[in-house]
Amino acid sequence: MATVLHLRAETKPLEHRSCLTPTTAKALVDAGYEVRVERSPQSIFDDKEFEDAGIPLVPTGSWVDAPKEHLIIGLKELPVDKFPLVHEHIQFAHVFKQQRGYQDTLSRYQNCLYDLEFLNDANGRRVAAFGYYAGFAGAALALEIWAWNVSHPDEPYGVVKPFPNEDAMITHVKANIEKAKAVNGGVEPRVIVIGALGRCGSGSVDLCRKVGLGEESILKWDLPETKKGGPFEEITQSDIFINCIYLMGKIPPFITKESINADKDRKLRIICDVACDPDSPFNPVPVYDVWTTFEKPTADVTGIESGPPLSVISIDHLPTLLPRESSESFSSQLLPSLLQLKDRETARVWADAKKLFAEKKGELEL
Repeated sequence: MATVLHLRAETKPLEHRSCLTPTTAKALVDAGYEVRVERSPQSIFDDKEFEDAGIPLVPTGSWVDAPKEHLIIGLKELPVDKFPLVHEHIQFAHVFKQQRGYQDTLSRYQNCLYDLEFLNDANGRRVAAFGYYAGFAGAALALEIWAWNVSHPDEPYGVVKPFPNEDAMITHVKANIEKAKAVNGGVEPRVIVIGALGRCGSGSVDLCRKVGLGEESILKWDLPETKKGGPFEEITQSDIFINCIYLMGKIPPFITKESINADKDRKLRIICDVACDPDSPFNPVPVYDVWTTFEKPTADVTGIESGPPLSVISIDHLPTLLPRESSESFSSQLLPSLLQLKDRETARVWADAKKLFAEKKGELEL
């Protein structure tokens, strides 16, 4: 009997990405899997694109009543609810790092949760990640909002909308930076990227270069620069700080409200926390405690005594600003592992993920 994957429609507002694309869904079918795709009103991929690839469509939300042996695959977390989840699920669930409310969410999974964040290869590196496009989009949004604040100091920035492609994003952001520079005496912003050597950080650095920032305006920090431990004055002396560090343990914070207030000549206006774990005990940017959204992309940092207003971008699905490119990239990275699902009891990546789920479930009972 063929292994059946059921791609559920995303329900997170403005989430346009997809874990499977018409290309990867067809590759799975060609390899002997059955794939069913829910009709989706918000996916970047039209239903017809899947139909043209020979993939059968099923009603939106029908995963709930799908046969128990079907694998339910999606991207972002499910809506808050109480009914038990009896299928095996593949998704980002945001529960394995003790995030807020993780106990109630994790307890719903009765079969197995294969968390996409923790699918690792033999070297411990994630088999698929949105990191590059998260960093790319985060830098674009940070520069866009910096430019808006400079050009429109008395007007709040509005709703963020996805771009049809990378070129459109670059053209748009570059034009707005130029407008802001005209107001700012021709001076471009200084951006500090921490975690610059990783997937996420390299995306941020690439975006900064593509919109025309000079190398002297891009501070590229990684382990050598941060090993002495923060907080770091170089952050408050930059216009924009982009955090791209993925942490699983406690380190000295990169910036605190105390370090912000201690710099009487602070230049920092925008923090983009691409890592975006405001409720994690390991958050190295402990100056905020909320997620922001495309409808309201920034939150004010409170408790600031002087200097320019300081805002945080903490959107946990930044790559959906480029939904088609980021989905194609992620899904193609994930495909080799998906092709092993028929042997998931023994295939290392899936067996390890199942073991991790069992460990996390066990911790709930301690």
